[in-house]
Amino acid sequence: MATMNIEISNGRVIDPGNAVDRKASLYVADGKVAAIGAAPKGWKADRVIDAAGCIVCPGLIDAAARLREPGFEYKATLESEMEAAVAGGVTSLACPPDTEPPLDEPGLVEMLKHRARSLNLAHVYPVGALTVGLRGEAITEMGELTEAGCVAFSQADAPLADNLVLLHALQYAATFGHRVWLRPLDAHLARGGVAHDGEVATRLGLAAIPSCAETIAVDTICSLARVTGARVHLARLSAHESVQRVREAKRSGLDVTCDVAASNVHLCDTDIGWFDAQLHLIPPLRGGRDREALRAGLADGTIDLICSNHTPVDDDAKQLPFAESEPGATGLELLLPLTLKWAREEKIDLSVALSRITVEPARVLGIDAGRLTIGAIADVCVFDPEAWWTVDRRALKSQGKNTPFLGMEVAGKVRFTLVAGQVVYAG
Repeated sequence: MATMNIEISNGRVIDPGNAVDRKASLYVADGKVAAIGAAPKGWKADRVIDAAGCIVCPGLIDAAARLREPGFEYKATLESEMEAAVAGGVTSLACPPDTEPPLDEPGLVEMLKHRARSLNLAHVYPVGALTVGLRGEAITEMGELTEAGCVAFSQADAPLADNLVLLHALQYAATFGHRVWLRPLDAHLARGGVAHDGEVATRLGLAAIPSCAETIAVDTICSLARVTGARVHLARLSAHESVQRVREAKRSGLDVTCDVAASNVHLCDTDIGWFDAQLHLIPPLRGGRDREALRAGLADGTIDLICSNHTPVDDDAKQLPFAESEPGATGLELLLPLTLKWAREEKIDLSVALSRITVEPARVLGIDAGRLTIGAIADVCVFDPEAWWTVDRRALKSQGKNTPFLGMEVAGKVRFTLVAGQVVYAG
């Protein structure tokens, strides 16, 4: 496909990975960043984008977005979710392996990558299944899956109750340098639970998931990571004790990273109200103290990145009693506004906030993205930080219209998204 010379002028360029924050023009040629500030020699633009009043930053990177293919096309399709991604300024995303069948075979991974490439929208980085069929019994062929395009290995939300299997998986991953992503949860302690073990669950009579189900798993995973030397990423922390455990593990020199879902940064269990199934999420929304600890951990760098945890659910599965409803919410198009909302409320510098959804997830994923370095692939997001909009079903491009944030006014509207120098979205 022919690439254009694109000039993005009059914007404030923020590139956290290169410590750039200034008003300047960005020049894109041959699908790459050609210059920032002064135009390249002999420059002739095919298209000029006026970014007055806007932020120009690296394309956003979402570390957890379920695209629902293969197997769950009735919930969402690759087309619908990739459109949602670029509408949200997301140019790279990692998708968990809990498809049907799970991503445990190279052929499935190659097919997903091929389908994603053919759409010419965001870059897709599959996370492969850690065990065959996500059953927690036999380790997958990580080498073959890596060759097929997997950037890490995970159980997604499927339990891995056998610590001996986990030990062997981490030993194997450490030997060959594979990344392992684990959502810390003791399956026995969490069995049958749907909400945080607190006053709200007690009042509503909902089966509870205690915080210790997460923290015990964090301790186990960190112990095994220390023994094996594996590179472990703890996905979707939700409890304040977990944040403190990770803080201490990092201080002791353990090579561990972690993330938090945007919903857990803004909501807590009291928001469930009277059985609102929109707030049935994995991990569950915990108490106010947990939410504050997650926000603080994100600010001080204990938590490396924020993700959307995008999980499209069809309407029928949400219009059920809370405990019977399917957990999950759409989030790709809300990653930016919810990150900006956190930064505004906590008085976090915009460059620091944007690092949590650009250069930091790129580092954890091990991909060459998230920066506007000269010569780098031109994945760019242009957004108006002061444009307010209401989250409603019509405004969302995702096939999944369910989110706890329906009806909320948020600031931060994507104006343009560029992937490899191509304008793939203009809002």
